[in-house]
Amino acid sequence: MSADAVKTRAAVKTAVVFTHTHPEQTRDALRETVDAAAKNGCKLIAGPQEHEKHGAACAAVEQAVELPERPDLCLVLGGDGTILQALRHYARSGVPVFAVNFGTVGFLAAVERDELGPGLERAFAGDFEVVTLPGLSVELDTQRPVALNDVSFIRPPHGRVAELSYRLVGQEVGHVRCDGLVAATPAGSTGYSLANQGPILAWGVEGYVVSFIAPHTLTARPLVVAPDDVLCVANQAGREAVDVVLDGEPVGRLASGAEMDVAFSHEVGTLAQLPGSTFYRRIREKFGRLAH
Repeated sequence: MSADAVKTRAAVKTAVVFTHTHPEQTRDALRETVDAAAKNGCKLIAGPQEHEKHGAACAAVEQAVELPERPDLCLVLGGDGTILQALRHYARSGVPVFAVNFGTVGFLAAVERDELGPGLERAFAGDFEVVTLPGLSVELDTQRPVALNDVSFIRPPHGRVAELSYRLVGQEVGHVRCDGLVAATPAGSTGYSLANQGPILAWGVEGYVVSFIAPHTLTARPLVVAPDDVLCVANQAGREAVDVVLDGEPVGRLASGAEMDVAFSHEVGTLAQLPGSTFYRRIREKFGRLAH
């Protein structure tokens, strides 16, 4: 991933819209977005789910069963979960994702909800920078087998404790009874991985973090892995299958005795941010100072 932001100044003529799963939180914002798009000569496009969620508020937004592959912009009114959904949808396309935070943390958002008006003006004017984010690819029969935040292997609810191990470069590094395992990108290191006491990786770091969830041992520690080293996760024979989750979305299962590879991938997502916004500024604004 390149940590260097690239400036863009071209006006946006087509924009795809994603909104929060709770439509009441963004309905008024969507109406304001429709007005701002019309003012700036931009065509808004959304999928059927957005029209179902918002009804009349979405009437002026073009409905498309298949979203365009390369709109000028993907505009998100939501939190990190919705932003990740948009980033995954437009993975490896180069389409910038510009997000207005309507969630709790909104670590990936370009602006906060109280900055909606000015934020939309800058978005439609192309007055933003873009930064490319790496991802993690998995071997799964799913539409988008890639995660921008993390790949998690989690024991099912009410299931037995899992027994997972992982190898790197042919060497077993960890073998633990636990609730699961998380592999996280630098962007994802401030999420599930951080809750596992994992380190925060700055954007631009080449690599990813592996950590166990609730390990039944005092010696399991998170590990920062080199980008070219493929992670092989194994579910111990005789144990129950574990869920495979990409950015919070369950997409499959790792059966008893089975293995799955997770590989670091460069330049998967394209995130829009305002000039002057850096990873370290986000850390301070979203989580406070790391030490006092």
